[in-house]
Amino acid sequence: MTLRVVGVGLGRTGTHSLKIALEQLLGAPCHHMIEVMNSPEQMRLWTAAANGSPDWPTTFDGYVATVDWPGAGFWRELVAQYPDAVVLLSKRSSPGAWWKSADETIFELLRRPMPDAPEMAEWKTWFETVPRILARNGVDVADGAVSKAAYERHLHDVRAEVPSERLVEWTPGDGWAPLCEAVGVAEPDEPFPHVNTTEEFRAMLVPPDPST
Repeated sequence: MTLRVVGVGLGRTGTHSLKIALEQLLGAPCHHMIEVMNSPEQMRLWTAAANGSPDWPTTFDGYVATVDWPGAGFWRELVAQYPDAVVLLSKRSSPGAWWKSADETIFELLRRPMPDAPEMAEWKTWFETVPRILARNGVDVADGAVSKAAYERHLHDVRAEVPSERLVEWTPGDGWAPLCEAVGVAEPDEPFPHVNTTEEFRAMLVPPDPST
């Protein structure tokens, strides 16, 4: 199995919905930050990537697509690593809409201090690594102006560097059609999966309580 879709959109651009949709269309798992949060091995692999030692075949073993961070932080490497994959650029209606969603979910959580308890050491290392990965896209979780400018620059860079015949742009309101056309499958009869409310995302990203 190899990646058929490389998602290069930043987090909070409908990526959780895309994960569910692509898994349905392609019949195999799609990588997403959720996979990392549930796997110490994935945390170690992405921390190594952030430190300059990626192992893409191991990281994406068993996956047919990737969306969201941390993959989006390495989009140039993954576009080159998987030259036959569709490049999927998910985006929001505006930089401001993207920042508001990210700031109230992912970024708010990343700004929280992590406990120094020994049993939380791996989580602490990972939560310290995530902002470094986001910074590869120019994103600063504490600075809205810098991050909104980085969001716009990211869209420009992807459009400038990825051949148009490989690139598919998608916003959450676009639904199934662009995805199905890109991967060559029929549109499902059921509605497109729209998930990932602020409350749902907060629940997914809160580290487990080691005392329970």
